[in-house]
Amino acid sequence: MAKDKKVQAITDMEVDFGQWFTDVVVKADLIDYSGVKGLFILRPYGYAIWENIQSILDKKFKETGHENVSMPMLIPESLLQKEKDHVEGFAPECAWVTLGGSEPLQEKLCIRPTSETLFCDHWSHVVHSWRDLPMKYNQWCSVLRWEKTTRPFLRGREFLWQEGHTIHATAEEAVEETKQMLEIYADCCENYLAMPVIRGNKTDKEKFAGAEDTYTIECMMHDKKALQSGTSHYFGDGFAKAFNITFADKENKLSYPHETSWGMSTRIIGGIIMTHGDNNGLVLPPKIAPIQVIVLPIAQHKPGVADKAQELVDRLKKIDVRAKGDFSDNSPGWKFAEYEMKGVPLRIEIGPRDIENNQCVAVMRSTGEKITLNLDELEEKIPQLLEAVHTTMFEKAKKNMEEHTCCAHSLEEAKEIQETKGGFIKTMWCGDLECEMAMKEKAGMSSRCIPFEQEHIGDTCAICGKPADKMVIWGVAY
Repeated sequence: MAKDKKVQAITDMEVDFGQWFTDVVVKADLIDYSGVKGLFILRPYGYAIWENIQSILDKKFKETGHENVSMPMLIPESLLQKEKDHVEGFAPECAWVTLGGSEPLQEKLCIRPTSETLFCDHWSHVVHSWRDLPMKYNQWCSVLRWEKTTRPFLRGREFLWQEGHTIHATAEEAVEETKQMLEIYADCCENYLAMPVIRGNKTDKEKFAGAEDTYTIECMMHDKKALQSGTSHYFGDGFAKAFNITFADKENKLSYPHETSWGMSTRIIGGIIMTHGDNNGLVLPPKIAPIQVIVLPIAQHKPGVADKAQELVDRLKKIDVRAKGDFSDNSPGWKFAEYEMKGVPLRIEIGPRDIENNQCVAVMRSTGEKITLNLDELEEKIPQLLEAVHTTMFEKAKKNMEEHTCCAHSLEEAKEIQETKGGFIKTMWCGDLECEMAMKEKAGMSSRCIPFEQEHIGDTCAICGKPADKMVIWGVAY
């Protein structure tokens, strides 16, 4: 691939995948660094990707009966302390405000790492009867977690996300909600971001602080590592009891409601980059690309070329394609490299000879394939080509995941596969924490999930040899 490389400032991913990732996010104008470690500036092109993902998810949330709200960003320490497991899980990542102006605060305030406690405090004031339930809320905001090691998109101290919080009269309703929201995330990844996912439960060790169950979607990156791409949590009535949230049920008896929370963050943009990118830069899924089609006039100094290119842009915009023309005086070669680096799914080239023949040339970013199109068929063919780009991207990512998912029957075999091939490794597991920790300590892998779709690949735990009826997927994760 190096010989075909157009952007020399991007390190080859085969040489240094981490540096390749950093080069791409900077060179493609997604991110800039601020004066505070771990706080990144999301530039217009990067923010536009997030806006498109946000638009998709927000529509799906509202279609399933959720309403957007806004909670404060500061949490009193006493409020955070009410749920023991929750506060212990987040304590190492909390940042605190201790001064108001120049005066010490009577109680220090946590900058929200997540908002469960705020929602619970609110619900303790407004939930009274079964008629008030369910309450299905979502908020779009930023959160702050004081990570030690930071990287754009993947480990920011402050990042954008959505966090959904719902409260229900019964456990059955809450569990159904949790699984429904996980499926929305899976649908977003697969059908909009071209990222195949594995759906499953987190182990007790890996579940969210304070949750009874955590459901996850796990994706495989180009370097065979895992990325947790969306999670959904069932809390039972633990938070309700801690915050004294009660309601009168249909028999007029006081009951505790059941809660959920679920979230997806700008980390998913890092996932898009690492799933689809190549040594020339980004490869963006068409449905979230800020520019879906770039129209480039060839020999634009010649009469009629620029006008015809603008006409194509205008025609595409009328059918709701995010199209743009580049009429700068940069060379065609520079423009080709620039928009490849930015991951634009489809490039349209049109020059004097094309105009004479009533045609243009379309180039797919995902494959490099060139297709000659009759201009009379533009409105019909371009949406089809964009869909073809999505399909090729999804199938390539799926192939990568399938080819690097293996079964192992012992810890030693799992370790050898990870060291020589990488990827996801399936084993049977007895359910003991000691075995899970042994896999981490001796093979360097964490449990990614207990897949909903179970396979029987043996009768005994790969780590200790005891009877086992659960299959777990292990991997090295971001």
